[in-house]
Amino acid sequence: MMLSKKTKYVLLAALVLGLAVIYVPLLVVLLNSVNSDTTFGWPPSGFTLEWWGRAAENEGVLRALLTSLQAGLAATAIALVLGMMAAFALQRYRFFGKDTVSLLIILPIALPGIVTGIALNNAFRTILGVDLGLFTAIVAHATFCIVVVFNNVVARLRRMGGNLEEASMDLGADGITTFRLVTFPMLRSALLAGGLLAFALSFDEIIVTTFTLGAGLQTLPIWILDNLFRPNQAPVVNVVAAVLIVVSTVPVYLAQRLSGDTASGGRL
Repeated sequence: MMLSKKTKYVLLAALVLGLAVIYVPLLVVLLNSVNSDTTFGWPPSGFTLEWWGRAAENEGVLRALLTSLQAGLAATAIALVLGMMAAFALQRYRFFGKDTVSLLIILPIALPGIVTGIALNNAFRTILGVDLGLFTAIVAHATFCIVVVFNNVVARLRRMGGNLEEASMDLGADGITTFRLVTFPMLRSALLAGGLLAFALSFDEIIVTTFTLGAGLQTLPIWILDNLFRPNQAPVVNVVAAVLIVVSTVPVYLAQRLSGDTASGGRL
């Protein structure tokens, strides 16, 4: 399609404006994490790493970081196993209600976080009688992390087809050997991409976490929310926010690169 020069400039301006709205505030957060002015005057009067040192020594931040890592890694591990199993079941087999099951698996990531949080809170406390804690937060995070892994694996299985696996079975390999030597190597990058995205989602989740994490526990996003309006903690909050930006961006970038693998193998 041929576009006039004026139209190209308008579209380029709209693109630049959209990206600026998204990324300029993030850049401000990164700059404020090294801004020597505690009132965050603009432009910065100087730069310092003092706030990063304080953040590294802040016990609340370190405990919140540990909780976020534990929840993210555990939820990702659960999502990798269940998401892969669900993807194989729905992609490789035909059964009654297949489309309904697929919808039910994907639905949690489409529901508003506050609805999911309230529903899980009621289920844990009222129906199951389970006290809220790190375990309940991990289960809650896994509900939407599974969707990310499921989508990645289903997409890879559709591109792979079943010819190589059938050839392996024809040559005498059993199901486990075929999965280990043929299927898994071709799925590896899709699983890694799904795992990275799942971890990123879990690491910066706040709404569902608020309703499912036990008292006395904090993740990094909840720590930021609790300390956001405390003047003495403002510099440290910016540092923690900067860390979250990096921790969230790197997995998404790697997942995007891995998801771009071709269907011919998707090997790392």
